[in-house]
Order: sequence, then C-alpha cells, then structure tokens
Amino acid sequence: MADCSEKGPIASAVRTIEIETEGLTELRDALINGKLRIAFEDAIEQIAQAKGRVIVTGLGKSGHVGKKIAATLASTGTPTMFMHPSEASHGDLGMITANDVVLALSWSGETAELRDTIAYCRRFGVPLIAITSNGDSALGSAAGICLTMPRVVEACPNRLAPTSSTTVQIAIGDAIAVALIDRRGFSAADFRNFHPGGKLGAQLMMVGEIMGKGDEMPTVGADATLLDVTLEMTRKRYGTAAVIDEAGMLLGAFTDGDLRRSVATAKLDESVMQHMSKDPVTVRPDILASDALKAMNEKKINVLFVARDSKLVGMIHIHDLLHAGVA
Repeated sequence: MADCSEKGPIASAVRTIEIETEGLTELRDALINGKLRIAFEDAIEQIAQAKGRVIVTGLGKSGHVGKKIAATLASTGTPTMFMHPSEASHGDLGMITANDVVLALSWSGETAELRDTIAYCRRFGVPLIAITSNGDSALGSAAGICLTMPRVVEACPNRLAPTSSTTVQIAIGDAIAVALIDRRGFSAADFRNFHPGGKLGAQLMMVGEIMGKGDEMPTVGADATLLDVTLEMTRKRYGTAAVIDEAGMLLGAFTDGDLRRSVATAKLDESVMQHMSKDPVTVRPDILASDALKAMNEKKINVLFVARDSKLVGMIHIHDLLHAGVA
C-alpha cells in the first residue's frame, strides 16, 4: 500500500488503484468461498434458461454501471436492454415480459425509484436478480437471487463517492457476461455478428471473406514449365503461383525466390515440379484473418495458400489483410 502521508496526484492515483484492487480481491474471495458463489451460479443458470431478455435497471452511478453491463451482455449473445427505474414507473414497465429476467443494481438496496419495478416483478412473477451490498435491504429481500457484494471501502478520501463500489459492480457484470459466454459456447464468429464494424470487426473477419479465389489466383498444372509459371505469376498478383493437379489439390508453390534461384542455371522448358517449394504454408478458410496474419509474421511470408482438405480454394496476401484493417 502506498504511504498515506505521501502527497500529489500520482500518490492519490496509486492509493485509489490499490484500494479498488483490494475491493476486487474481496469480490474474488467471496465468489470462491462465500455465499456469493451459489448465488452467482444460480444467476447464470436463470439467465441462460430465460426465454426472453435481461432487463437491467439501476439509478445514479449504479445506473451507469447497469448500462455498461447491458451493453456487454447484448454484445456477447445475451439479449439485454437497460430500463431507467424512474421511466419504468411512468410506462416503461410495459417493456418487461413474463419471459424476461430483471437485473437490478443498487449499492444500498434501498433506492426508492426501484420500488415499482420490484412490485411489478413480484406481481407478475418476473424473476428478479439483485446486485447490492445489503442482502437484507428492500431490493435484496425481494430478489429471488441476491448477489451480495462485499462492503468495500470507497477510494474517495471522504469514503463517500462511488469508486470501489462501482468497480466491483462492473467486475461482477463482466463476470456474468463471460460466464454466459462459456455457458453458451459463444464463439469469435458469433461475436463478430454483433461487431461487424471498425477495427474489432476487421479482426474477426474470416480468411474466406478476404481471400482471392477462382481466376484471381495464379495457378499452373503439374505439367507446366518454368516459362509457363513465370508468365502466370507476371499476369496476376501475389508474387507466387500454386502448382495443382487436375483435381485442384495443392502440390506445391513456385515463388519469386524460387524463380531467382532457378533463373541462373535452369532452362525455361524445365518442369516447374523440379523447382517448386513443396509443402507450402496453408490455412483453412474458416480461421480468423488475425490468425492468418499471425502465421505470416511467424513464418516471415507474405502469402498464404487457403486449402480445404488439401484442395486449393484461395490465396491471401498480407496486403489483403492490411487493406481490410486486420493489422
């Protein structure tokens, strides 16, 4: 722990982080050894089995955290929306259906604005999960499942401003989202369905979406000569050519490097099979483009052959990945 007598913004920042880290440690210990363990498992099971959505609600800082939790859940495969508790009392309760689960956040558990939502859940049998530091509060007592947070020390010097408390709330929200990802087997491909734009969407593209195929690929048969393969490489991009058999099976690759090595001594009518590189690096079309880029960097190559069961289906150049925004 930083020296409490130390002054200045860095000392203050370090104390804040250390106090909030202690709060997260308390939360972790409660999940491992405390009553929170069973409640958390029950909450995950109830949300996973719900036929409807998760309706997240909370006021003030808990509301801000609730919006973040709702956004994380929605983007990771759990249909979720945020409902403001005050607006709920003026008609938005109609958003809640019998198939939904309500996730309510209140650090004290006594947020007056949540009373109508609590009453609505009780009246219509809507499952209510609470995130609060007071399991005996109005919210905690009304909830079918109560995730009772450890009563952490706020990092604020006055021990008043929500700091450590909101940190552990965000952490338990992330823990819920990740547990549901594991529970449902939510994949990177599923994740991309909800993140098609921007850098993240590019990194989640599959090789098959970017690769060149068909006539775009420079290919020659096993009976091709060095002249044939050189002309094919010249006509098309990639700086390499695939050598394939009549069934399209990949036999090897003839690269710029192979051309330079053979041009001094070989004759143009010699078979490409004598000079090609055997066992070129291949990837499947259903792997992430970011994994293809990683493979290129590790092998120090600019082109990958895309194959399915040894049959050539595409080629991908590092420039394709850069142009798509993968790097």
